[in-house]
Amino acid sequence: MEAGARVSALWVYRSAAAPGLSVSQRSRRIRKRPKQSKRGVSGDCPAPAGPGKAEQPGAPLPGRGAAGGKLGRSRKGMQRDGCLAPMQSQTSGLQGILRPPLAGVAPVEAGSGASCLGPQEPITGPSLHGLLQELGQVQHSRQRAAKLFEWLIAPISPQQFFEQSWEKKPLLIQRHNPAYYQGLFSTATFDAILRDNDVQFGVNLDVTSYVDGTRETHNPVGRALPAVVWDFYRNGCSLRMLNPQAFSTTVWQFLSILQEQFGSMAGANTYLTPAGTQGFAPHYDDIEAFVIQLEGKKHWRVYGPRDDTEVLPQFSSCNFAQEVIGEPILETILEAGDLLYFPRGFIHQGDCLPDAHSLHITVSSYQRNSWGDLLEKLLPAALQMAVEEDVEYRQGLPIDYLEYMGVLNSDVVDSRRGAFIERVQNLIKKLVDYAPIDAAVDQKAKLFLHDCLPPVLTEHERALSIHGVPARWEDGDVRDADIPIKKGTQVRLLRQGIIRLCNEGNGVLLYYTTENSRVYHKEEPKFLEIDPEFTDGIEFLLSSYPKYVSVETLPCGTLDDKISLATFLFEKGLLITKKPLVPM
Repeated sequence: MEAGARVSALWVYRSAAAPGLSVSQRSRRIRKRPKQSKRGVSGDCPAPAGPGKAEQPGAPLPGRGAAGGKLGRSRKGMQRDGCLAPMQSQTSGLQGILRPPLAGVAPVEAGSGASCLGPQEPITGPSLHGLLQELGQVQHSRQRAAKLFEWLIAPISPQQFFEQSWEKKPLLIQRHNPAYYQGLFSTATFDAILRDNDVQFGVNLDVTSYVDGTRETHNPVGRALPAVVWDFYRNGCSLRMLNPQAFSTTVWQFLSILQEQFGSMAGANTYLTPAGTQGFAPHYDDIEAFVIQLEGKKHWRVYGPRDDTEVLPQFSSCNFAQEVIGEPILETILEAGDLLYFPRGFIHQGDCLPDAHSLHITVSSYQRNSWGDLLEKLLPAALQMAVEEDVEYRQGLPIDYLEYMGVLNSDVVDSRRGAFIERVQNLIKKLVDYAPIDAAVDQKAKLFLHDCLPPVLTEHERALSIHGVPARWEDGDVRDADIPIKKGTQVRLLRQGIIRLCNEGNGVLLYYTTENSRVYHKEEPKFLEIDPEFTDGIEFLLSSYPKYVSVETLPCGTLDDKISLATFLFEKGLLITKKPLVPM
């Protein structure tokens, strides 16, 4: 598409956007409204719903849910809105302009906090189907993840992205190639999921609208049947699927690979929006967001954090009124094949042009994965160790400290205050000596493994795994149920990131992901208690990955121990063999 066509599209949108649709609270019917109101929602933020507190049908989303959100593998009562994605300028002549000049609108400069890549020639690349097949031949799972991420943000290099955009500013990539992300998800896939699966309103699907500054959720109770869902859509409501990876094998595979790139959960939501409507109010999120446009087009506005407290926030915002968010630092029309990234804390909103629907998927990561989140694990453990090992932390407070400490005494000049504060500061400094940093990181890793999607096996991997053992009932008896692992059998871990050894209490636990659910936290964390004599063998498998090693080389006490460990891990789906155990 010519550059001028994009200018025209945005100009046409702005010229024609005045008439619109609104959705009645009492039904799915729409009514005409004469003009887009500039009224915003109330500045008050409702209290968070919290886990397990599902919102009432037809009521506005509470708290963080109302703001819209992210992480696609949803929990009940914690629905959230999809958003953005990163971008970087690397083409001469394009640096500095984030969107084409429009009538009456000044262009946005790159220095204002966003980057844009919009070449005139289409950006091509391998199809997603072909890429996933190619990645199946890559032996190292981290290399698979790196190659998939490279394809996701092409032609921007990962190094350039992480140095210039990640956690810093939005990035827009306009490819002029509608087929670039073809095969990831589609409206036809969405329709098939509704027909073939038990999709529940409020759990898997949200019906939303944003009209005259009011954001509403219109979820009935129960299963989202196609006739009801499409009637909502036909009457102007947006449809947000909260966990498409639970229903789409392609999305599942895509995210399960990508999560190793970030070392943090990769989630997704899909958003299907009718022409001429908007489903969500302006808000910011607590995740790094990659908006992938799949069908149609959508008008996006992105705004910088309003103050330092909104830079890389821990939690998503409430809904904002239009008059409190200022001017966008990036305004664009996202078309099929384009990508938009923005960090957590960047306010955003998207609405459909009058002449086209929009389908996009938001891939998200890095929720609660900051230094502060690590310290939340580390500091209580450090204090506990300090109290146990250092008598200074167990000595009593001064008998009279209430007389000169506290807010009431904060302006009092008293030498005892200075001594008290100095003592506290010294005790805090000493905590560093007791900080179990590696143990705290292991606890973060344990949480990550609970968040993870289970791996998707290629056909070749299935043949080499427990799933390839042809155990069955035949002719009145069990056949081929033995697992013939011997000392010469060569094995390796299925993926690098599927296990983690953690010292807990007086024992060692092995956390793993192969039995996780495709639905976020539907299952409890999966772990095995490991006898100390087997930990060296597991560490050996981790350090040897992705090379195959003979069972007899495992550093366990006896040959029986080596075979027992390999057989046990193989049965849990954590190991694969170099050759099928049973000839095909």
